[in-house]
Amino acid sequence: MTTVPDHAAYAKVNGLEMYCESYGTPGTREGTRRPPVLLRGGVHTVGLSFAAVLPALTGGRRAVAPEFQGHGHTADTPRVMTVANLASDVVALIDELGFVQADFIGFSLGGPAALEIAVRHPERVGRLVLAATQCWQDGCHDDVRTPDYTSPRLPGRADFQEMADAYAAVAPDPGHSRTSSPRSRPPLTPRSPGRPMTCAGWEAPTLLVVGDTHFVRVEHAAEMQGLVPGGGAGGPARHHTCGPDAAHVPAGAAADRLLG
Repeated sequence: MTTVPDHAAYAKVNGLEMYCESYGTPGTREGTRRPPVLLRGGVHTVGLSFAAVLPALTGGRRAVAPEFQGHGHTADTPRVMTVANLASDVVALIDELGFVQADFIGFSLGGPAALEIAVRHPERVGRLVLAATQCWQDGCHDDVRTPDYTSPRLPGRADFQEMADAYAAVAPDPGHSRTSSPRSRPPLTPRSPGRPMTCAGWEAPTLLVVGDTHFVRVEHAAEMQGLVPGGGAGGPARHHTCGPDAAHVPAGAAADRLLG
């Protein structure tokens, strides 16, 4: 699925020429409204991750969608690709754009990056949506973590071809395919007793979204909810399961269940 941004440009952040798309027409109250910042899946384009929900996110305000290091239009660099680095780039970008706060919506790889921003920079986060996101390395199903790529939860041949075609159409170096590169999958945080303590300063209303056939275990989403301040009964954190048959790819398939 393709999308046509209202504006697109590059910004110099942390040694990157970071590509960013903008959607929607800012309303008269733009200065008082936080922009949604859309953080896409690892080998997706913005359209593959978010086309189904863009109309609902851009009513009277601007949504921005950056592309990570080595993804889409943004060229790779020799820098090690980590979730912390991706999050740092996004924070530098919103500084460059002049946003004090934003609402972060992360899907797949974009989820850990959004989570990292909430942990390290809670004052920058107005609202947080984490879709198909795992907090720990063991948060996904065992069959997804095996190296033979035979799990039915993984993208199929047609899905991978769609990703490869979309990448080749925009990448600075189309031969540097992100669909097969291990650098497109920066390591997630190992399970650590100290990690929940780092969430203590984060009070943003948070929505965790997981499908019954996503990579991420539904039980892990419930565990994440318990780690978020306010994740108990009546608190601002909640998780939503988009079953039945809500898969990791394509993400937009369950949009009507979330927005309807």
